[in-house]
Formats: sequence, structure tokens, C-alpha cells
Amino acid sequence: MLTIHQLSLTYADGTQALRNINLQLPSGMVGLLGPNGAGKSTLMRTLACLQTPDNGDIQFANIDVRKHPMDLRKQLGYLPQYFGVYPNMSCTALLQHMAILKGINDKTQQKQQIAALLELTNLTSVANKSVATFSGGMRQRFGIAQALLGDPTLLIMDEPTAGLDPAERQRLHALLVNISQDKLILLSTHIVEDIENLCPYVALINAGQIVESGPVQRLLTCLQDRVWQSHLKPRDTQQILSENYRFGLPHYRILATQQPCPSAVPVVATLQDRYFFELSQQANPHVAG
Repeated sequence: MLTIHQLSLTYADGTQALRNINLQLPSGMVGLLGPNGAGKSTLMRTLACLQTPDNGDIQFANIDVRKHPMDLRKQLGYLPQYFGVYPNMSCTALLQHMAILKGINDKTQQKQQIAALLELTNLTSVANKSVATFSGGMRQRFGIAQALLGDPTLLIMDEPTAGLDPAERQRLHALLVNISQDKLILLSTHIVEDIENLCPYVALINAGQIVESGPVQRLLTCLQDRVWQSHLKPRDTQQILSENYRFGLPHYRILATQQPCPSAVPVVATLQDRYFFELSQQANPHVAG
């Protein structure tokens, strides 16, 4: 379990990126969901010991992370949102280099792990090519492979599906579910569908604060029997949770205790509904929740 208590961080320009974050995250797949600029990446970098918070405590598997960051790094796999590579190193050579940095010095162990991870991420055929020449999706798969080196017990992934095509995204989803049984995988994204498909537990973050956290089904309780869908826009636009398009035609998700318009039909609440509900509450706190 990962426990975060009163975690705060303010940048030099005065931006308060994290505001008294309190979280208890169980093992398995956990989603961190929020809009761009909400503080997701800052929290990820802080948990990965790449930034030092102003205040607060972080505990993971009996490790006081702020006092003993190296102990966490031995158990950590990290995929940042953006990462650079050495321009003249092949995929295999770069993974070997990273394996040594992670303390995997046995050559046989290195070879076995790298071969398995190249197969897992569908990079075996380009193992000897320079990572600098990879496409965006291939480079993202390489990032996933390096994060999995050393079989980490805490895996932090910041926007892991960025640049992946639908087939690659599907393979990554299957991989994450399969390896999450004995790990904590913290998946940070603004793609609600990824978290809804993968994560039984989620934390919603906005403006540097945790808005809500818990099992996904519990987070949807407050919207039960209150979400409607219509192809016509309701008169009261403040009731609209989201506007989506299907085959070029609009579909409105609407929050209301009674049928908001004749064309509206009741639908099952989703995590995306809760996400847009929280954004609307932040933008207009006087709207009834």
C-alpha cells in the first residue's frame, strides 16, 4: 500500500502544484485521473523521487520515501510522460545500460529480462536499431520495457498510451492487467476510458487537490439514477455533463433527477460522467450536486 499524507509542493514561480494531498492506494491497478495541468505529472515525479515536496510524508511497503528514496528506487519502475534517449544506442544496448543502473549486473539475468521485455512490448524485430529512429508508438513501447526492468513492485506510468495505435493500446492494457496482481501500478492519464477499462480504484485530481478517491463503483453512487442521454440539447444547459459525437451527431449526457427533455433516456453512470461532474463543480460550484 502507498500512503501519502499532507503532500504539498509549490514551484519557484509561486504555482502551488500540489495542495495537501492525502491518499491511501491499494495494490493492483490504480488510476489517477484529471485534466491537463491538474497536478498529475507533478505528483508522479514526486512519488518517483524526482522532485522534493515542501511538506508531507510518503510511505510505501514500510519505506519512508522522503528519508530513504534509494530504497524506493530499488522497487520502482517509472515511465515519464516525456523521456529522451541516447541518439546512437540501440534498443538492446540502452536497455542493458538501464538494467545496470537498476542494479541488474548479472549478464545472463540481463539477457533474459531484456529478451522477455522486447517480446512483451513487440520490439524484438528492432532490438538492434537506434531508439532515436523509433516512431512515437515504438518509443513509448520502449519506455514501457525499461520501466518493467527489475520486476518493480511499484510501477508509475504517466500517460502510457500516448502515441500508441489501437492494437498497441490493447496489448498494453492486457499486459498491465496481467502483471498487476502483485504490484501497485499507478496509471496517470486524462483518458477516462483507459482508467475505466483497467482500474478498480481511482483518485480524481484537479487544481493540485484530490477531489475524491476510492473504488470506481463507490465514486459513481452519487450519480445513480440521475444520468440521462439525449440527441437534443436540454434547455437548461447547466444540466449537461458532456457533449459527445457519434457518426457526426451530437449526444448529450445530462445530470437530472427527472427526465430533462422528452428525448432523454436513462443510462448507467460512468466514470467519465463523474469526471465531467467534478469539472463542472469546480467551474460552477453553485450548481447543485
